[in-house]
Amino acid sequence: MKLKQIIKILEAELITTPNENLDIKMGCGSDLLSDVLVHIKKGSILLTGLTNIQVIYTATTAGVKAICFVRGKKPFKETIELAKKKEIALIATRLPMFESCGMLYKKGLLGVSETKGVSER
Repeated sequence: MKLKQIIKILEAELITTPNENLDIKMGCGSDLLSDVLVHIKKGSILLTGLTNIQVIYTATTAGVKAICFVRGKKPFKETIELAKKKEIALIATRLPMFESCGMLYKKGLLGVSETKGVSER
């Protein structure tokens, strides 16, 4: 799924992106960064309510391509600047995490447990 499709589905605001045509293979929703490091796969979008700079460091380590801030949360300026440097797309939606994940799943975005055989580029 393309990032621009995710933006449309979630009625999200684009904060920063290296590419709106970014191809997102799967999604993961979590506010616990240790779970993200264990479960997320490269090429994913992370849906989270965490807005601090640590979420960018975690995303970089895990190979996350994009982060969607849920529940109307907005990232700190430092978070945005680091995301730009690391070429991680940032978007924000007013929707809660459960609904956001469900909407993306319903439209065909895979969850991280369903990705056997999916190429991780």
